[in-house]
Amino acid sequence: MEFKNNELLRQFECRCGERFVIIEYSIQERKLFLTKLNPNGCDDEVLINNFIRSILDKAEEKRLRVVPVSSAIVAFFKKNPSYRELLAAGIKI
Repeated sequence: MEFKNNELLRQFECRCGERFVIIEYSIQERKLFLTKLNPNGCDDEVLINNFIRSILDKAEEKRLRVVPVSSAIVAFFKKNPSYRELLAAGIKI
């Protein structure tokens, strides 16, 4: 899945029809904080889950640890335990 890293706005963007699904983030001390998921009216759960997977795969490539702040991202980790190895030390879900 292709997505854009808009570094200026600190958000990942993925097209969903005519709209964009947005995940806001910050990076501090080799940790990727996923702070907000804004689906902008996109109700394609498969697309959103694939978008999150793509971001987590990229974080793994860059050896970043993940801190899910958004409740939607936390829910993704609960449903997909194979990604829990990316969680920063001390983060339990």
